[in-house]
Amino acid sequence: MENCTEDGSTQNGIMLFQLVVYIPVFSLGIPLNVIAFWVFCCKLKRWTETRVYMINLIVADSFLLFALPFLMYFTKYKHPIDNLRFIIEKIYFTNMPMSILIITLIAIDRYIAIKFPLKAKILRSPLKSASICGVLWMMLMIYSYFHPLFNDKKEKFCLRKQSIQPSYALLVSTIFGYFIPLVIVIFCSVQVIKCLKKKMVTSLHETKLIQKAIRIISVNLCVFTVCFSPFYIALLSRFAVDVAGACSLLSEATACIQICACLASSNCCLDAFCYYFAAKEFQEFPSLFPTCISRRSKMNKSQESQPPTDQVMT
Repeated sequence: MENCTEDGSTQNGIMLFQLVVYIPVFSLGIPLNVIAFWVFCCKLKRWTETRVYMINLIVADSFLLFALPFLMYFTKYKHPIDNLRFIIEKIYFTNMPMSILIITLIAIDRYIAIKFPLKAKILRSPLKSASICGVLWMMLMIYSYFHPLFNDKKEKFCLRKQSIQPSYALLVSTIFGYFIPLVIVIFCSVQVIKCLKKKMVTSLHETKLIQKAIRIISVNLCVFTVCFSPFYIALLSRFAVDVAGACSLLSEATACIQICACLASSNCCLDAFCYYFAAKEFQEFPSLFPTCISRRSKMNKSQESQPPTDQVMT
């Protein structure tokens, strides 16, 4: 197995970039997530599927924020493999995929509520949402424990893969942990937006609600894609470098991953604004969709009616 050396000046530049990104993300993310957790756990009266998913997303984002100072430390110093490295790696590489999967579940839940409202009464419930999240947490923890992205016996320093031996666990995690969820999120979001645009409205108030729902779904999709795509594309690039045995490209590939990880981690802070809109619409939107369901039931032209919008507005 061949090891490659890193460019020290490049690592110093990355450390500076991490400081510029991580300090504001950490400083804003902690209070915003605490406030969001308090709102979703204590202030809202109704337990819904969206509320359950949001609480789990807040927990995952909070754990990611906790790991950020350690990531900066591991970048600056060549910290040896130890229990601290093991814990931080598990936190980081469990909670980022968990955030992605929860956002995917929200998109699927939204799609089912819009496209199959009658079946949704059977398929959807807060208890089922909580059960799904619990299963995902356990699966990711087990996978992260038994399939580490970096082999402890072959690497000398924390979160620094210096060997060019391809990690197929990394490839599997990248495909199933992001690119498949990305396709699902895009499909569900596009379908929901199409359904909302086709909705029959009878008042200016309903029109404004639908336009607001479309804007929030579109923004959520853009944030999800922009934040996570560069990081996972960079991971694929690193895998390609390892397969090709291109030691000369290792420094650039590693730097790209570390820079893109900053962008991915900023999602912890951006999600907080999504929490705000979701909490706000909980109180405003239920009035729209029950009316649509009733109206379309009376028309008896289709079984495709509309669900409560508080499940759409996330």
